[in-house]
Amino acid sequence: MLGLGLAGHTPMLELPAQDYNALVDAIVARLAPAPATAPEGASAPLAATLESTLLAPAATPAEVDQLCAEAIRLGVAAVCVNPVHLARAVAALRSSPVRAAAAINFPLGAGLAATVMREAEDCLKLGADDLDLVTPTAALKSGDDAGFLAVVSPVAAQAHACGAQVKAILEMALLTRDEIARGCELALAAGADYLKTGTGFGPRGVTVEDVVLLRETLRGRARIKAAGGIRTRAQAEALLAAGASRLGTSSAAALLG
Repeated sequence: MLGLGLAGHTPMLELPAQDYNALVDAIVARLAPAPATAPEGASAPLAATLESTLLAPAATPAEVDQLCAEAIRLGVAAVCVNPVHLARAVAALRSSPVRAAAAINFPLGAGLAATVMREAEDCLKLGADDLDLVTPTAALKSGDDAGFLAVVSPVAAQAHACGAQVKAILEMALLTRDEIARGCELALAAGADYLKTGTGFGPRGVTVEDVVLLRETLRGRARIKAAGGIRTRAQAEALLAAGASRLGTSSAAALLG
């Protein structure tokens, strides 16, 4: 038996050696420093920034099912699909925290305002958590601010009324710096939650410079989603370091592997 008590005093409690050792081990475990949290580049934090994307015109229902199952397994933030596949994605993701996003006015950003609004309403009725909206590039190129707002503002208002978010897509590869700056200000005025760097169908993929430009223009007034050709972990981490908070990619498994 081993006693526990103050030196020079009668022990207050006596324990068998085995119990004493177990108690010491428990105290040491409680006092030990907590294990370090996963670094920023670890798979779990990276996964939480990813939106698994399947926007190919030939995408099949089976591929959407596979994408959703993979998204749940990997723990990504969202799945982004064309509206024709949205109901299927919503059903597959319903019991998971993965958000369902629909790409609308996609990929050209050339729809009529009324048509885009109807598309947004249909997607919200189907259960979309996010709308990735291609903004009208031609309106920015021609200085038609009213035309830009006519497309984006009603969609943002309806989405917010339904508890959904809007990511306003600027096809940055087709725009000048001044047009991008004006697009950001107009999208903010319309109520966009995110600015997104491109559709992935433009003339080039996203660059770190694109994200930096959005970050410097937005100054924290909206979040940034980078998209277009994100295929490596190093590229993903560079875009996040530049200021992106979401990454759209069709290569989520490879990025996290």
